[in-house]
Amino acid sequence: MIRALSNSRSGCSSSLPLRYLLWLCAAVVTAQSLSLFRSVTLPFVHRHSPTTQKYLIETMGGGVALLDYDGDGRLDIFLVNGGKLDDPVRLPAYFRRAEAAYANRLYRQQPDGTFVDVTARAGLWGGPNIYGMGVAAGDVDNDGDADLYVTGYGGTVLYRNNGNGTFTATTEAAVEGWSVSAAFFDYDNDGRLDLFVARYLDWDLARNILCGTPFHAYCRPDKFNGVANVLFHNEGGGRFRDVSRESGVGGVIGKGMGVAVSDYDGDGFAEVFVANDGMEQYLFHNERNGRFVERALEAGVALSDDARSYAGMGAAFGDYDNDGRPDLVVTNLALEKFALYRNEGEGRFSYTSLSSGLAGLTSRHSGWGVGLHDFDNDGSKDIFAAQSHVLDNVERIHSGLRYLEPPALYRGVAGKFAPVDLGLPAVAGRGAAFGDINNDGKMDAVVSVLGGAPMVLLNRSARPGVTLRLVGRRANRDGVGAIVRAGAQTVYATGAGSYLSAGDIRVHLSGAPRTVEITWPGGRRQTEQLAPGPIVTVEEKE
Repeated sequence: MIRALSNSRSGCSSSLPLRYLLWLCAAVVTAQSLSLFRSVTLPFVHRHSPTTQKYLIETMGGGVALLDYDGDGRLDIFLVNGGKLDDPVRLPAYFRRAEAAYANRLYRQQPDGTFVDVTARAGLWGGPNIYGMGVAAGDVDNDGDADLYVTGYGGTVLYRNNGNGTFTATTEAAVEGWSVSAAFFDYDNDGRLDLFVARYLDWDLARNILCGTPFHAYCRPDKFNGVANVLFHNEGGGRFRDVSRESGVGGVIGKGMGVAVSDYDGDGFAEVFVANDGMEQYLFHNERNGRFVERALEAGVALSDDARSYAGMGAAFGDYDNDGRPDLVVTNLALEKFALYRNEGEGRFSYTSLSSGLAGLTSRHSGWGVGLHDFDNDGSKDIFAAQSHVLDNVERIHSGLRYLEPPALYRGVAGKFAPVDLGLPAVAGRGAAFGDINNDGKMDAVVSVLGGAPMVLLNRSARPGVTLRLVGRRANRDGVGAIVRAGAQTVYATGAGSYLSAGDIRVHLSGAPRTVEITWPGGRRQTEQLAPGPIVTVEEKE
């Protein structure tokens, strides 16, 4: 995770190759100051229990989900907590998830925009003895109510929404070991949401090792073997079937962290990108017959421009250049630069971190959760990233790097990116979820903070936008996997992406479009005239 640098603090040494000199020097560009967000506080503190043992799970958690769990039209916030770790842990480990300090929390949004803790009332208090990591949200039974899937070290749990404001914990789609990000999507277009679960390392508390001299640091992932990801098919009736082996997903060993979903080649079937830590990235191509083939190298998204692997953490698809094809951004550690891949069509991507300016802006930053959305409603998508180094003592290792960093916004302008100073404090950012929290047609963000309170950021852009709620009939209930086009804008309907987190499943469009074309999962096309207003519902025609 750590590479040596020259002694030049700016990085602009004339001994470097010209292309690297350009993007390193670009990092000193002054950021535009923009008070785009106002903050809302929640009475929650993420507990990760840092120890002298440097257990790897300590630095990885903090998932966020934005979902309307009670169907009142307002987004609620679910936050995944870590757990209690003794120093050292006495096995078998007990994470004390039923204690108030270590419980996950669900906050219901009130009509006045405030949030109330409804965790106990919703039946989400306590749960299995899992050190929490991430969360996925989706309507798995098409009953109109969003369900929750929580990942972690030691297992997973699927919370089924009962439709009356409560959830029931189930053992469906259970995964052993250490699971991280997860995503609901309909990979076979049968109208039911399936589930992809990324797993990180073949690691457990009993085999933890201490790394680093003269002082200890969290170990690099290359000290441990990887594991296979898991794919579940939704069989209906509340049942999931593990199809990892027959689909081909289970035959590929990785070190998965972030998961992003889109139809990158436009064939009508969803693909899955997995951000791997310290190795090549994975792109699972949907073969349209229930099988997936890993094609990241062939597609040009496995490595950086200099054919190197990197510490992939968060990932998001989005059309940053408005050409109608989903591009891809991947966050990673400082000294590696965030990876941006432009979709060239025909299943191929080109590496554009340098030409877009993103390399120079991110060369000294470490990113986790990430979104590729139009935050200022100007018609071009921007990159928002939760930031912080993985090592809490990184300043002792490299004086030019920082452990705590403020969330970053890189504004998209004609296919290039410019820095924006949001005036936010430096934190240990991890998960990030995006959505229109206050139903004003603007994309908001929630950033989880390792060991701290989350940042709930409400967008106050002066430009208008539209949030489109899709209702599937033949497709899955929320239209996950639909492609919405409005003028130059193309948006894929999904709550998946980022790191550990689940965003608003509704589609966000900038401006005030009056006509949209929707391609539903399965290929059915529908053109709709939109009523005025920031929130519009469109139902699939039978």
